[in-house]
Amino acid sequence: MKKKEISDIKPLDLLSSINSPDDLRRLPPEMLPTVCKGVREFIIKELSEHPGHFASSMGAVEITVALHYVFNTPYDRIVWDVGHQAYAHKILTGRRDEFHTLRQLNGISGFPNPAESEYDTFTAGHASNSISAALGMAVASLMKKESPRRNVVAVIGDASISGGLAFEGINNAANTRNNLLIILNDNDMSIDRNVGSLSSYLAHITASKSYNTFRYRTYRLFKKLHLISDKRRGTILRFNNSLKSLLGRQQNIFEGLNVRYFGPFDGHDIKRIVRVLSDIKDMEGPRILHLRTVKGKGYEPAEKNPTKWHSPGKFNPETGECIVAPTNGEKLPLKFQYVFGKTLLELAKKNEKIVGITAAMPTGTSMGIVQAELPKRVFDVGISEGHAVTFAGGLARDGLRPFVAIYSSFLQRGYDHIIHDVAIQRLPVTFCIDRAGIVGEDGATHHGLFDIAYLRTVPGMIVAAPSDEHQLRNLMFTAQARDLGPFAIRYPRGRGFLPDWENEMEEMPIGKGRKVSDGTDIAVLSIGTMANKVKQAVEIASHHGISVAHYDMIFVKPIDTDILEKVRDMGCTVITVEDGIINGGFGSAVAEWLSGSGLKVVRIGVDDNFVTHGTPAQLYEINHMDAESIAKCIIENVKKEEK
Repeated sequence: MKKKEISDIKPLDLLSSINSPDDLRRLPPEMLPTVCKGVREFIIKELSEHPGHFASSMGAVEITVALHYVFNTPYDRIVWDVGHQAYAHKILTGRRDEFHTLRQLNGISGFPNPAESEYDTFTAGHASNSISAALGMAVASLMKKESPRRNVVAVIGDASISGGLAFEGINNAANTRNNLLIILNDNDMSIDRNVGSLSSYLAHITASKSYNTFRYRTYRLFKKLHLISDKRRGTILRFNNSLKSLLGRQQNIFEGLNVRYFGPFDGHDIKRIVRVLSDIKDMEGPRILHLRTVKGKGYEPAEKNPTKWHSPGKFNPETGECIVAPTNGEKLPLKFQYVFGKTLLELAKKNEKIVGITAAMPTGTSMGIVQAELPKRVFDVGISEGHAVTFAGGLARDGLRPFVAIYSSFLQRGYDHIIHDVAIQRLPVTFCIDRAGIVGEDGATHHGLFDIAYLRTVPGMIVAAPSDEHQLRNLMFTAQARDLGPFAIRYPRGRGFLPDWENEMEEMPIGKGRKVSDGTDIAVLSIGTMANKVKQAVEIASHHGISVAHYDMIFVKPIDTDILEKVRDMGCTVITVEDGIINGGFGSAVAEWLSGSGLKVVRIGVDDNFVTHGTPAQLYEINHMDAESIAKCIIENVKKEEK
């Protein structure tokens, strides 16, 4: 096709003809830039109306197009690391017409999901797992002697390469027979700017394409002549890497691990990426292709401010102006994360021992509020939650008071560190667990449903959940006021309840809840912000003539035994309400204490399943955790007792 004919094709029209990677592979290479342009136009149009993760996917368009063009997907496997970069992948693999349902209830997931498509080879909601998962697939393919050869590609980006699991995967890949190809999508960003020496190293790494080509051809020739074998391959590579380091005066960390390195290349030069992938796809042994990209590529506002455009919400595609719902002059409550950030800054100014730690989330957790004013007392450790916990333990061991702010679903990866490096030594580390409970559109990989269950089993751990902003501030104040050992405070995503959130902070008694309402017919015990839904439910039940005793427990551990004794003495059904998994959670703690009392305990929370994506309101209703469902449960159980 002539250049003029190609230039006459409208990008979105071309994209509309691509219903699978097979359609893409039928196109001549000259048309691929037009495909990329069409994908970007489509993403801009759709995400301006149906919000999602914008900047990362814009930056990975050429990589995605090239991979599906060169490799025979879905037979060949592409394993994505963090789904933020995989929207183009969804669009090209038969989900273009469903894309408007992205992250909506019963719509397509915001992350790769094997249950959704055969092209989604592995779950990708958390960072740094792609190399390990892809290595497993590559080794399995060799063990099964699959023919034709199945290529497996791990695409790791958004700073995920800095995660410990990624290094473990690379280390294993270097010492295991496999043909894994790792694509390093290097955009110098996670959500915020990358931190750490690896980021600085990647910014300066260089390699010679001619050298790599010469080395590969020499290796193939020597192997053909039986001068080397696969058993001696590591020795030859180490010699070559040493020679290259000497001549180039630079050590390549990947080649030092015996993983063949190519790059860095421009990750937006689609034609070159296709050529390089075609050249290296059939090589044996682990390889890494380093591609430099721009987060938000193709949309100027996102390129200038990629952090803001990580997930911007609705926006005007023409002006780049984010669309904010009108408040009609009403003073809205702050988000819990902002109350946390502002409160920590207030405390840190008064207590010089306080330091803040975040794992690549200074903006997401609002630790950046403290960082802006007290930069030497905030540590962003990158995507390294386990290290964040142990690092905090070391700081606490020598007299500091670390506040570790990590999302609930991400803190799961630091569980052993919490036990071994903090709790056993009873170190005063405060875990501020953001996004606890149902979070909404990000779905199963991001709901913070398990922290109560996995923390309440740890000896000496204090586990608390505020029902409003004043309690959050008081709990934070309490955590640093005296030596209480490890202290976990969980709070939800989104806005609080109090426009006037700045109370005079005071120390709270550990393990003590509060009575919200008196009642005689039934007792409801709630933890965290679910107290506000229970208040609404109690009001509904009152219209049915039902008197409800409601207690806001505040602490899961130690639990308020005085309240539990009062409830036991009432002799009625007890309902527990929590924003988390009920197995092993707050309701379990209550049931364990009341066991043998003969009282019926009904637990409201997430049952034994993973929660899908949708709005929080939809998900609370589906899981019978909204005010109306709680009221219905109250009314039904009172009626059963009356019978």
